[in-house]
Amino acid sequence: MPHTLKSAVHSELIIKKSRFIGCVQPMADRASAQAVVDALRLQHPGAAHVCWALLAGGQSAAVDDGEPSGTAGRPMLDVLRHQDLEGVLATVVRYFGGVKLGAGGLVRAYTDSIAQALLQAEKVERRVMVELECTLPYAQEGLLRREIDSAGAQLVDVAHASQVVARVQMPQSDATAFMARLNDLTQGRIGWLNDGSNPAR
Repeated sequence: MPHTLKSAVHSELIIKKSRFIGCVQPMADRASAQAVVDALRLQHPGAAHVCWALLAGGQSAAVDDGEPSGTAGRPMLDVLRHQDLEGVLATVVRYFGGVKLGAGGLVRAYTDSIAQALLQAEKVERRVMVELECTLPYAQEGLLRREIDSAGAQLVDVAHASQVVARVQMPQSDATAFMARLNDLTQGRIGWLNDGSNPAR
């Protein structure tokens, strides 16, 4: 089961006079990650590089930002993968100290910056949430609400038209069993408009 991080954690290393400021933090997508990186560039106008790696499914990225290819972004991404993380952004701001580290030294520096930050980070289980939408007779609304409560799910919205239309958010891992149980309890009188195949945003 992949994990994400509870909150942002920082590290700082000085290696041969270069200063490496690392950070790991929960991050959902590439657009959000890019916004964080842009803000770091504004905060650190004197920095030589702002390198980053994002592990977020199909939106993952590894950016060397002017460091020799493969010496920053990729090693940082590898650290995140090795820790079985998902939905995490790693950034390292580097202030150049005048001494070149070489490719091997750079890989170690960027790897260590992220590994140090992760030592202090609190990992939390990453639960993918989905949204279900259903219609059912008015007589079954009380039953639906009880099942939502007992499943620890959240009733996002309910509308009263010719039938009750409800939107429910819950962990993806629980959705199939929840739907099967409601199909049984309502004897098939529930209709699923959205079966949770698309994760909730």
